[in-house]
Amino acid sequence: YKRGDRWFFSRNEGLQNQYVMYVKDSEDGEPRVLLDPNTLSEDGTVSLAGTSISRDGKYLAYMISDAGSDWRIAYVLDINTGEKLSDELRWIKFSSMSWYKDGFFYSRYDEPKDGNLLTAKNEFHKVYYHKLGTEQSQDQLIFVDNEHPLRNCSAGVSEDEKYLFIYQTASTDGNVLYIKNLEKNSELKQYNNTFDNNIYVIDIVDNKLLIYTNYNASNYQVLSVDVNNATLENSAVFIAEDANAVLQSLQYVGGKLFGTYMKDAHDEVRIFDTKGTRTGELKLPTVGTFSGLSGKAKEDVAYFSFTSFTFPSVIYRYEVSKNEYTESFKPNIDIDLNQYESKQVFYTSKDGTKVPMFIVHKKGIKLDGTNPTLLYGYGGFNSSLQPSFSVSRLVWMENGGVYAMANIRGGGEYGKAWHEAGTKLQKQNVFDDFIAAAEYLINEKYTSPGKLAVQGGSNGGLLIGAVVNQRPELFAAAIPQVGVMDMLRYHLFTIGWAWADDYGRSDDNEEQFEYLYKYSPLHNIRNDVDYPATMVMTADHDDRVVPAHSFKYAATLQEMQKDHKNPMLIRIQTRAGHGAGTPTKLAIEQQADIYTFLFKNMNAAYNVKVEK
Repeated sequence: YKRGDRWFFSRNEGLQNQYVMYVKDSEDGEPRVLLDPNTLSEDGTVSLAGTSISRDGKYLAYMISDAGSDWRIAYVLDINTGEKLSDELRWIKFSSMSWYKDGFFYSRYDEPKDGNLLTAKNEFHKVYYHKLGTEQSQDQLIFVDNEHPLRNCSAGVSEDEKYLFIYQTASTDGNVLYIKNLEKNSELKQYNNTFDNNIYVIDIVDNKLLIYTNYNASNYQVLSVDVNNATLENSAVFIAEDANAVLQSLQYVGGKLFGTYMKDAHDEVRIFDTKGTRTGELKLPTVGTFSGLSGKAKEDVAYFSFTSFTFPSVIYRYEVSKNEYTESFKPNIDIDLNQYESKQVFYTSKDGTKVPMFIVHKKGIKLDGTNPTLLYGYGGFNSSLQPSFSVSRLVWMENGGVYAMANIRGGGEYGKAWHEAGTKLQKQNVFDDFIAAAEYLINEKYTSPGKLAVQGGSNGGLLIGAVVNQRPELFAAAIPQVGVMDMLRYHLFTIGWAWADDYGRSDDNEEQFEYLYKYSPLHNIRNDVDYPATMVMTADHDDRVVPAHSFKYAATLQEMQKDHKNPMLIRIQTRAGHGAGTPTKLAIEQQADIYTFLFKNMNAAYNVKVEK
């Protein structure tokens, strides 16, 4: 991507713990290292956790995370000299960095006073403006809601630096938008007044503010409004909702608008003019996932990446005027990917709902019920699972394994309605969809209960805990990672309170308490059941889903297991968090432990070459 007159990219040679950031003075120029996070710690556990380059390409603001924690420290580099400036900003969490003039906006909490950095509830999020070369104590407070401590906020600036946008959230879904005219230093004006919908600014095009939203549009639409009189009531439809595909983003690049649509959990890209009229399509290489364009409104060249299950992530150089792209970078993977195949199937859940699932494996496998199969799911927070490439997944498939990914309700694969159908008092739909996926794989002879493993992380860890409790006989092994396991108390720690829109809360009313208690993984482990072999996974610095969830769940599993027929283990990674920033070395160790556990407990033959 380009900022000012410079070009930037990140690269990993393959076994580096962290990606290295490079800069070039021209598109075809010689790259030089701008920032190497591998030098920040001996074990690679200090990671780069966010970057923002000034519009003139002179400065890099970057955030680091220590041991995978959500807490961030921000610094600034002079890109000309590579010199680290004196700026140091602490207590940052859930924040972007948006440049304006000679500084940037960011979000932070007050310094925790009780010392419980990894467990204490996060309250009173604030937006500040930091001017380069000044102490953090001098930063200007821009936005805080003192009446509502359990709300978060973030800031963005229009590309022309004329407008500031503040997004306030009360949960993980839905927001209120505030707009400030920076030229006139006006007061913040509120665009909408409820948290019922997602409302985000795309850009200013022909003096019209374009808004991406699911207001009155489950699959999202684009609204336009006069930027100086911007309210939801004054807005008009600019690009209407598509009933058959979910609009994921709209970007203004090279004088055109590019809409990324998700249809049946994979992407297509539609091109519109600045009046909102569809004019064409950016054709993708195959069924897969599009990264979005990195480019500017008035520049013809942009970049994007594309990936799928059997298609490694390739970076392309795209010329907008020609609607043509060429390969810019392709990873060197020493394996014949033509020996694998992927397909999408649709199966029927308990209530008759059709649910999509991707299945990937080596060509020519026999459907005789003997294939070791790994079924993965998430099912929450409007988060969609889409095709992606994984080198480590090849190890599984190379040894005869089948990989399946179910697009269950609770995600965003079919818009707001699909998400809400898996929330609060409808959360059981998520578990029913996943159980039906397992039954499909068994009925179609891909596998059998003795050869079927399930895996999921975070909300997906909750999913695994719940379905194993409800249908333990379906599975041979389970890998719940960094899971939300105590549904009665999850809201008491760090950012847990923000998940209530998906889960409900046990202290809201009796109905929600009873519903949560009925499926809570921790509270539904019985002592008269042979549970599948289970390896619970967590990390000591996880301050998103605190490891106490996994500790209690694993201890209860070990206590209640009927006859200790199957192992009930917990793997606790030190110097790691919820997952982001995990160094390559630890990721390899983790994946090796997962496959070893699965191969052993599914009685699966494997042929893995070990190199010392």
